[in-house]
Amino acid sequence: MENPTSRWRHRLPRTRGRWAAVVAALAVLVGAGTWTATADDSAPSMHRQDQMLKMNGVSVDTSYFTSGGTGRRPAVLIGHGFGGSKNDVRAQAEKLAADGYAVMTWSARGFGRTTGEITLNAPDGEVKDVSGLIDWLAGRPEVELDAKGDPRVGVTGASYGGAVSLLAAGYDRRVDAVAPVISYWNLADALFPDGVFKKLWAGIFVSSGGGCQRFQKELCEMYERVAVSGKPDAAARALLTERSPEAVADRIDVPTLILQGQSDSLFPLGQADAMAEAVKANGAPVSVDWISGGHDGGDDEGDRVEGRVGDWFDRYLKKDKDADTGPGFRVTRTGGVDSTDGAALKRGASSETYPGLTSGGRKIPLTGARQQPGTGAGQDATTGGDGGQDATTGGGGQEAPATGGGGSGRKAPDGLTQTFRNPAGAAPPSVSALPGIGGGLSQLSSLGVGLSLDFPGQYASFESAPLERSVHVTGSPTVTVDVKADHGDAVLFGKVYDVSPDGKQQVLPSQLVAPYRVTPAEQGKPVELTLPAVDHEVDAGHRLRLVLSATDLAYASPAEPATYTVTLDGALTVPTAPGVRTAAATLPWWTWGLPAAAVVIAAALLLTARRRTATPAPDPALSGVPLQITGLSKKYAKSTDRYAVRDLGFRVEKGQVLGLLGPNGAGKTTTLRMLMGLITPDAGEIRVFGHAIRPGAPVLSRVGSFVEGAGFLPHLSGRSNLELYWQATGRPAEDAHIDEALEIAGLGDALARAVRTYSQGMRQRLAIAQAMLGMPDLLILDEPTNGLDPPQIREMRDVMIRYAAGGRTVIVSSHLLSEVEQSCTHLVVMDRGQLVQAGPVAEITGSGDMLLVTTGTEVTEALVDKAAALPGIGSAVRTEDGHGLLVRLDGATAAQLVAELVRLDVPVTGVGPHRRLEDAFLTLISQGSA
Repeated sequence: MENPTSRWRHRLPRTRGRWAAVVAALAVLVGAGTWTATADDSAPSMHRQDQMLKMNGVSVDTSYFTSGGTGRRPAVLIGHGFGGSKNDVRAQAEKLAADGYAVMTWSARGFGRTTGEITLNAPDGEVKDVSGLIDWLAGRPEVELDAKGDPRVGVTGASYGGAVSLLAAGYDRRVDAVAPVISYWNLADALFPDGVFKKLWAGIFVSSGGGCQRFQKELCEMYERVAVSGKPDAAARALLTERSPEAVADRIDVPTLILQGQSDSLFPLGQADAMAEAVKANGAPVSVDWISGGHDGGDDEGDRVEGRVGDWFDRYLKKDKDADTGPGFRVTRTGGVDSTDGAALKRGASSETYPGLTSGGRKIPLTGARQQPGTGAGQDATTGGDGGQDATTGGGGQEAPATGGGGSGRKAPDGLTQTFRNPAGAAPPSVSALPGIGGGLSQLSSLGVGLSLDFPGQYASFESAPLERSVHVTGSPTVTVDVKADHGDAVLFGKVYDVSPDGKQQVLPSQLVAPYRVTPAEQGKPVELTLPAVDHEVDAGHRLRLVLSATDLAYASPAEPATYTVTLDGALTVPTAPGVRTAAATLPWWTWGLPAAAVVIAAALLLTARRRTATPAPDPALSGVPLQITGLSKKYAKSTDRYAVRDLGFRVEKGQVLGLLGPNGAGKTTTLRMLMGLITPDAGEIRVFGHAIRPGAPVLSRVGSFVEGAGFLPHLSGRSNLELYWQATGRPAEDAHIDEALEIAGLGDALARAVRTYSQGMRQRLAIAQAMLGMPDLLILDEPTNGLDPPQIREMRDVMIRYAAGGRTVIVSSHLLSEVEQSCTHLVVMDRGQLVQAGPVAEITGSGDMLLVTTGTEVTEALVDKAAALPGIGSAVRTEDGHGLLVRLDGATAAQLVAELVRLDVPVTGVGPHRRLEDAFLTLISQGSA
């Protein structure tokens, strides 16, 4: 019998003999399983068996799906993404089972209910578990076998699950086909590209795993070592490489469908390219598909991707020769209709074979470009003067050599040699991708909207002449440069912008940047830089701008200041993949062009709003006043006489918790939106600490807001979500005051857990903690108790009170009048856009015909009945603490009431006016409507 440990050091043979059957039988004996028939109307015969399988020292939580008859069928294993569980892939499992497969899902080590430490797909960890699952499948009577102990099986999964599918194919010869989705080939290259630490994604990776303590000890020690030093070492690279599919590159020889995301700064397209080249070299069929989304978000094309995976398995597992596995290469492009699935807004481009990342290289000459100080996101950050003035060499499309040169020891003309600085602490950093939340930005980049940011003096810039004809870049551009640093390594970040004809708009395709570490031994000689792989069309008249920056938000740069000198040593080579053809759109252009134009126009308005609007000077007399609103008015759109807010004015002081009340349509939300600078009033003004509010006003940094909830990354912990949010603002970490905000929010130990495990109340408190980051002096909360149960509402009330207790100010809009009454110190009541009343809560509720009578002993129900029956008394109810009465007068006076209560031997200790906020509110609104 083969030793079960040693067999994992070699590729498993196809013929397994009795060993697989024994393992499968043992797995069944130790697993606690249940069969469930689903009640889904679309799949009435679906069955699911849930059980824990004991193997390799851990308990693996599994689900097994079958549908239809009793005949034998191929099997499919589906792995989940990092930080998830088997539940994430249940829908896909049920679809494949309905299509005639036996499907098994499982939670990887350290996730869901599966025990054990996270080993990042170690051969003797998660990968060995997959082989144990295959052993189990081999013993199922409904699973088709290629040989005894050898089930016909395919493996698929996204990200972490995609990597384990490749690893399983490399370690276990029984795997017959794989379909990895947005996955990695070498984890060391993904997290330490060219020796530069991808710090934000690495931190997200660890946090979404539940923290460093959840990982195998050597992995945790490796991460902490690299995170502290900011530079990966050889041992760290070796540790991750041995757990990567590349470690078994020569053994993966099964049909492989590779689906990789274009919106992906974690596992970029280069990872898929390496997969394809390796599997192709082994002689196996390979197809590559660049989907629209990725780890940075965007459209994951879920239905199309799952459909293509199903077709792939139909061909290579069911041996259906009529199954259409699609082209050798396909890429989703924005604009038009995808011819493969009919989805609007996207089109598929394809070729019979995968072109790689350098096919159809076209040389585009570059020259130096001047920097302008003070530029920001989406602006012309690198050139001065009119568009194209600096581009002194041939126009786009000419394949002439670059002007000058700039190799070692040569003098480079026309700005081909540029010097810039890596600032102390590598701050402020340039911004390209925002890990985990950048997918929306990458989608905007495909529509011509640029939102990246480079800081003057921290980068070199080279630019082409306006292109004479459009260029569709498909792959990785390359350029040769000479780099020098005044000391140590030079760490650079390369990106290629698409610059508009007027030079005022620059777009970073897919928001991607490539890092480079140039060691002293490499400095002073030509070095070829490979830029991010993208699929992007550059229109005629536009220019290409190469930027080499010293910093980037997502990566670790040297903290020590340094001076870098970069000399351009040739043209920029862009791959065009001439064999890739875009499918014709079947709908008119305006079905996608008008929405795209609307996005561009909206972004342009946002970017130019600050320049168009003159801001009044600050008022020193109001520098200590959190908020003063004077004569504020806003009309409804396309209306000359209907107002959302009309002539509104009130003032809020420090330490107040102000409740903003009013029925639906009263103008509360419009007022808050104007207060936060989201819309501009037609008349009047809002001043915060004496500064007039305009969109983008600097004083808004002193304002925190929570409006209709917050979007969190579910796989990250609460603390990691807050840290990532603050990092995205570009403000110093020490200004966040995260611990103070979290103490006020009161989330406790839940901060270390993934947000997907949070209750609604915990999510609300985390959202308010996010609004509190930086401890803003003015906090605005719009319906913060929506969806909360009474205990959670009480906790939210305490959060607001604690925040204001520090001398800050809170404005809360809510429909829960009882909560407003208990948590707010002051009120502003609005109706039909106008102010009805403003003042302290006690002042507004302290008039009317309701009296509060306090007593020395507990009030009995019999006494309540007697009081209610007294002449001139409308009603009487006992207070919540039982030591008082709320009495509504109906003709009697307060003196008469007290006299009657004394006659009944009630020990009265106090009498005073009392009116519930609800009563006062309804009275005020009814008066305002009269």
